[in-house]
Amino acid sequence: MKIFVALACLLAGCLAQRPHPCESPPLLTGGFSFAQNDDLFGLGKYLYDAIGERIRVFELVTLDNQTFTYDVLANYREQVLYQINEKDKTCQKSPLKANFMPLGVPPGSSLVAQSVLGNQPNIGRFMTTVTEFGCVPVTFVYQLKPYGWMHVSYFDNVIGITNPDQLNPPSFCSDANTMTHEEPVDFMSLFQPKN
Repeated sequence: MKIFVALACLLAGCLAQRPHPCESPPLLTGGFSFAQNDDLFGLGKYLYDAIGERIRVFELVTLDNQTFTYDVLANYREQVLYQINEKDKTCQKSPLKANFMPLGVPPGSSLVAQSVLGNQPNIGRFMTTVTEFGCVPVTFVYQLKPYGWMHVSYFDNVIGITNPDQLNPPSFCSDANTMTHEEPVDFMSLFQPKN
């Protein structure tokens, strides 16, 4: 009987250790870097608002030995993507075709591996790594068929957003017309090299 109780406790302990789906904090700010196929490298800052379904990205991208800057605001509720140029005070507004995908581990995911760091829809195939406590993103690797694999590393993550106004389009964007004749863009493919 004691062996049965010990085995039941061991089984319960093992099942409790099984990773489970989680959602990251609804408001996050941090930095990230990404790389793809030795051709594309980027470094930037992000603001993530799961409540309002908005993401703002400021990045410096190197592609084929040329450097570009991007400032993009994706508003998934309105299905609009803003490409913002603060220097020239211009804004390009495009339809957004993707649904909002919260950061974290989605339901139905399968465990690939578990690791310990420090002290104890449309995207295609992907793998994500989050912290055990808080479900804060660490890495995100995804594949888009025309472009290959992209690896994103997150750092300096902070729960909350110090300047929520950055998740609204600047005032000079109010005059921008949506480019309805354009094919709706996918947020992830926006930063990929064009063929």
